[in-house]
Amino acid sequence: MSFIACSSRTVARIIPKNRFYSIVVDAPSSEWVAKREAIKHHAAGTTALWRRISFFVCVPGTFAVLAWVRNVEAEHAEHQEHLKKENGGHLPEAPGYDYLNRRVKPYPWGPNSLFFNPHVNKDMSD
Repeated sequence: MSFIACSSRTVARIIPKNRFYSIVVDAPSSEWVAKREAIKHHAAGTTALWRRISFFVCVPGTFAVLAWVRNVEAEHAEHQEHLKKENGGHLPEAPGYDYLNRRVKPYPWGPNSLFFNPHVNKDMSD
């Protein structure tokens, strides 16, 4: 019994439902059809505009920013290597100002932040 009920529900979902209320019965010259076609035409033009903006502005802009960031990061890495060579293979010690790395409440995992990187951050466990 349940198999028959289940399969009838499945068949009912598969069979396309005719929506007669959405079919335009009036002549194509009606005002409503003209407005609908104008909206479709405007939507097509707007879609094409934003597609062109995406391809011809956003994509090249993304690549330009990517190249700029790569150059800045390369200069920064070169500067870091220069500092390491000047200081015997290690970065110079960061200044110990009181307002830097202030911790009012310790982290549950220790004194360093969750994103601690020993190559660029000061180790707060000292």
